[in-house]
Amino acid sequence: MKNSKIKVKYSKLGRENIWGVAHCGNNLIELDTRLKGKKHLEILAHESLHILLPNLSEEEIVRLSVVLTKTLWSEGYRKIDNSTDMHLQDGSK
Repeated sequence: MKNSKIKVKYSKLGRENIWGVAHCGNNLIELDTRLKGKKHLEILAHESLHILLPNLSEEEIVRLSVVLTKTLWSEGYRKIDNSTDMHLQDGSK
């Protein structure tokens, strides 16, 4: 990682059929503009982990991002809304 800050950009990613993408060489994450609440936290954690731990498999990134999301959410992390209408990557709310 070149520097200690990961930049976040919001884009419409529906055409690509993805919620987010990590550009590891630039420390940049693109997140879909439709993300809210717990799902936003999960995808932010997921893409951040891709940048921080680029050698991990996708399955391991999913597992870690779900654990991190559940931990932070249970500790009261909220951005703006706490919508749970979008499931986490493991199918749970």
